[in-house]
Amino acid sequence: MTIAKDNSTNTQPATAVDLTIEGIEEPVVERYFQTMNAGEYEGTAALFAPTGVMHPPFEEPIEGPEAIAIYLKAEAKGMQLFPREGITETLEENQIQIQVRGKVQTPLFGVNVAWIFILNLEREIVYAKIKLLASPQELLNLRR
Repeated sequence: MTIAKDNSTNTQPATAVDLTIEGIEEPVVERYFQTMNAGEYEGTAALFAPTGVMHPPFEEPIEGPEAIAIYLKAEAKGMQLFPREGITETLEENQIQIQVRGKVQTPLFGVNVAWIFILNLEREIVYAKIKLLASPQELLNLRR
């Protein structure tokens, strides 16, 4: 599975057939991006542990697959994620931290993003943080 690097001319989202993130070979993280791009938010939420937490930008943390699915259905419609590259680290307690950089395209704007995932031994997402990588002025322009 391979995804072309996002060189600003590639606007096709990653699909199940062509998703690879340079430096990352973790199926759960690949599946996160596949389900998000397909609008399968229940599938995305199912990747989280029962007490898994998502930290979206400008929002309070959201805990649990059911709450995450509800949030994604309301807030993620029309988003396409373009993960480019990442790194994997083993943390204490045998958890795995995966950091991915890429871009999110919404119907209104595109922004560079970093995703930080922590997986447990069962390969469930226990923590996911989405960080916008933009200047303060760019962030002000994105406010609702």
